Amino acid sequence: MAAQMTNAHRRFLQVLMSNGITEGSEARKLHQHCCETDKVYYAHDKLDDFISTINSHLQPLFMQIRKGISEDDGRAHYAVVNLAETEVTKMASDYTEMELELFRKTMDLIILSENGFASSTDILNLADQLKTKKMKKKEAEQVLKVFVEDKWLSEKNGEYTLHTRCIIEMEQYILSNYQDVARKCNICHSLAIQSQVCESCGIGMHLPCVRKYFRGQTEPRCPKCNEFWSCDTPGNKQRIFKKIEYNTWKWAVMFSGTASIIYN
Repeated sequence: MAAQMTNAHRRFLQVLMSNGITEGSEARKLHQHCCETDKVYYAHDKLDDFISTINSHLQPLFMQIRKGISEDDGRAHYAVVNLAETEVTKMASDYTEMELELFRKTMDLIILSENGFASSTDILNLADQLKTKKMKKKEAEQVLKVFVEDKWLSEKNGEYTLHTRCIIEMEQYILSNYQDVARKCNICHSLAIQSQVCESCGIGMHLPCVRKYFRGQTEPRCPKCNEFWSCDTPGNKQRIFKKIEYNTWKWAVMFSGTASIIYN
């Protein structure tokens, strides 16, 4: 039998739904606040159990609180997902069909890219190619701004990627509709949009997961096939210096070989 749903649980759920997405440390503070406000037992390490109780009552409504990680810094986030809705239909009440089409095309660019980003130039070039109705670039810029404010997209220096909220809520849709390119992180098993990929076996890992998994290793190896991980591991200075040494040695060998050919 599912644990009883209290006012603390309801308060927590309402705030989560209102926020759209909540960062992990804020969710823990909210958990404590709700329990203390409604005089319900609180333990700092029981957030997952607290959320599990809510999810057991949301299940008949085809809803669920899901946990995901930020692809930028690896921090946990929580969002309420409607399991009965697919694709971008959950956004339909907030945006016009023309705006939704621009979002779909932007998602295509991001997911099909090599680095998980799409430039503002490439996105704006799609504005006059929409089937529903052509959009002026100024209009498209404003729509992109709204998508960022509503936490469906993230923007940095004119480059756009999917926000953590979007990845959490649309993970199943993306995995189903982009089967040839979409992959889960081999470490945290969440959808990976920005990732590094093993050149040997093709598994992908989030950059924060790469950083954590290979921390301190000078010769990182793939966790699946054990082949050398050829991508630069973020924040690993030892690896960078070793790579410089290796490249210096390689060029020295090449130069000596060339010199040998010339002088002999």
